[in-house]
Amino acid sequence: MIETVARALARISERLGTAGIETPRVDAEILLAHVLGTTRSGLWAESRRDLRVGEVAALERLVVRREAREPLAYVLGEWGFRRLTLNVDARVLVPRPETEVVVERCLARIAGMPEPRVLDVGTGSGAIALAIADEHPGARVTGIDASKDALDVAGSNVGRTALPVDLVLCDLFDELPAGPWDLVVSNPPYVRPDEIESLAPEVRDWEPRAALVGERATEAIADGALGVLRPGGALVLETAASEAGRVADRLRELAYLDIVTTQDLTKRDRVVDGVTTSDN
Repeated sequence: MIETVARALARISERLGTAGIETPRVDAEILLAHVLGTTRSGLWAESRRDLRVGEVAALERLVVRREAREPLAYVLGEWGFRRLTLNVDARVLVPRPETEVVVERCLARIAGMPEPRVLDVGTGSGAIALAIADEHPGARVTGIDASKDALDVAGSNVGRTALPVDLVLCDLFDELPAGPWDLVVSNPPYVRPDEIESLAPEVRDWEPRAALVGERATEAIADGALGVLRPGGALVLETAASEAGRVADRLRELAYLDIVTTQDLTKRDRVVDGVTTSDN
């Protein structure tokens, strides 16, 4: 059956709403724009045109995946993060807005340094490492991850962006790569095992469990960073909203100084950072 762009949007929005998607109209627009090679705003200029048979088939394949609550980023195969568009799939976490705040704090900590050495622990898709390299061109950035699959995705993003980021297979619970580093940053696994069932299906059923759920990961990074940061070097950590205070207290116990807690866009404390003493 011939269907216009406008009718397809209405139909797909209804299907996604029935599937429990929180933003069915937005998701429908993004999926259709992706199929047509345009933008969401560009759909309005084409609202009356008929979809071609191939376009209908391509849209249906994507919609079925989204109805199953597969994350929109995985369905599209890419996702925007700050100034970059990155490859993403089920081997890595979907880059989130709160992690963009992490990058803001990193850039603030290395501002004015011509060639800061930066270590991204648990790099996943490479989002943090690549954003820093993109927005601080002199930065020498290394991303580590325990997952070879994740590093394969990060490697594809290094190629996609042509940014100078080195990637190393290394577990965050092992000794961190020798410094001295000017900055260590991480979005570690911080979901508690008893919390996983309460998460949205997109997260609970699709995103890599090892990158989500972890105990003592934040503490391990805070402890390990002390041995590889230069005196006065900075540590930046993403945390669960309920854990920011505890993480800040832990940094104080470890004698980090100038500790800052930053809120995400929803006004929740999500990023904690500090600097080492001058004689660590």
